[in-house]
Amino acid sequence: MERLEALVERVMVSRDPHRPESTACDQATVTFEGFEGDKHSGLTRLSDARTPHIKRRTVIRNSRQVSLVSVEELAEIAAALDLPLVEPEWLGANLLLSGIPNLTYLPPSTRLFFPGNAVLVVEGENDPCLTPGDVLQSRYLDKKKLAGRFPKAALHRRGLVGWVERPGLIKPGEPVRVEVPSQVLYSFPKIGAK
Repeated sequence: MERLEALVERVMVSRDPHRPESTACDQATVTFEGFEGDKHSGLTRLSDARTPHIKRRTVIRNSRQVSLVSVEELAEIAAALDLPLVEPEWLGANLLLSGIPNLTYLPPSTRLFFPGNAVLVVEGENDPCLTPGDVLQSRYLDKKKLAGRFPKAALHRRGLVGWVERPGLIKPGEPVRVEVPSQVLYSFPKIGAK
């Protein structure tokens, strides 16, 4: 296991189920369901395009309770789109972290420990989609085709989704201890090999 240190730059909650953006707040109360008051919180959720192996709108476990992005990767997305900045709220994120290069590449089962007792577990990469691109387009009307360009620019930079292992509080300005599990690349056996 390897350890990293990061910093919570911003805490956000997405309260309006009809809008993709989130809003910065002074702190987040974290429960077993996610960030209190966030539209993505809940022990379960309905299956969607991200779970093509399950019939749509089937109740499944919610492993996407929380979304995390980094200062560094948002700057890379902005540069790829030739924008002055991309705010985490525009992507509907819950946490903006700094200090972790290539945040999106953290593997599943990575744990983030916060001083207020909360522990988050990484489920995996948050694949980019058109919805945040639409928000960017509404912020930069002079830039053409941002919605369509966003997924490619944000691929492997869009951040992570995860779930709550232990409830607590998360506040801006706090340090975060990140524990990255040992990794072994799975190797598919060759067909016909003995």
